[in-house]
Amino acid sequence: MKLYMSVDMEGITGLPDATFVDWKKHNYERSRKIMTDEANYVIQAAFDYGAEEVLVNDSHSKMNNLLIDEIHSDALLITGEVKPFSMMQGLDNTYSGAFFVGYHARAGQRGVMSHSMIHAIRNFYINDHCIGEMGMNAYLAGYFEVPILLVAGDDQAAAEAEKLIPHVTTAVVKETISRSSVKSLTPKKAGLLLKEKVKLALDNRKHVSPLIPPEKPELTIEFNNSGQAEWASLMPGTMWIPGTTKVRFQAKDIKEAYQAMLVMTELAMQTTFS
Repeated sequence: MKLYMSVDMEGITGLPDATFVDWKKHNYERSRKIMTDEANYVIQAAFDYGAEEVLVNDSHSKMNNLLIDEIHSDALLITGEVKPFSMMQGLDNTYSGAFFVGYHARAGQRGVMSHSMIHAIRNFYINDHCIGEMGMNAYLAGYFEVPILLVAGDDQAAAEAEKLIPHVTTAVVKETISRSSVKSLTPKKAGLLLKEKVKLALDNRKHVSPLIPPEKPELTIEFNNSGQAEWASLMPGTMWIPGTTKVRFQAKDIKEAYQAMLVMTELAMQTTFS
């Protein structure tokens, strides 16, 4: 059994605000250690269950947060920025299931540090289905017929996962007080919870179906302002919907939609407010 892990940072135990997840801020180095330890709890539990391989993809910001000298020695790690499939790099149809660890709620929703990829994004839509980055990632996994077995993060991420993926196992390591404050388990207590939830998720794996995407999905990204939509619409094949901040792209499959999303968000980040 091969298992895949996408590890984000905002949903990691005890991290409440940007000072913990921004590499330029003073709490970031502490958070890298907590994030690595949290990933290790999940990896160890997967191996204890009988997994033959665990591939871990660092999925936050510059995507070089996990400490490779402290990660579980039997895991494989994808690290570094500019990956063709970003938070889902390395996944294919040889994996039995995927875990999302350290995940958060989508933009505009209640939840600690809630957002969708970047702060320029208000909503993603696949056809008429409004989703966040969790949904985009789950759809790409569905393309490879890989089910999302476990989502770990704050309570709002768990609620989003349960609506998106029937029968998914969730692990709530912290509860939202506000977008920048939480009531959290300690890392050691969270580790015990995660070990229990990994076993439960793997016991339950036959009851979870992959989130199969539409065959020819229409991607729509709703941006926060017109400048961001203007930049994103420079990508060939897009259409800026008049009178809105929405940019649409007709994709041949979800892989193309996912990469279009990456390009459009990168373009949107060029917007300034001067």
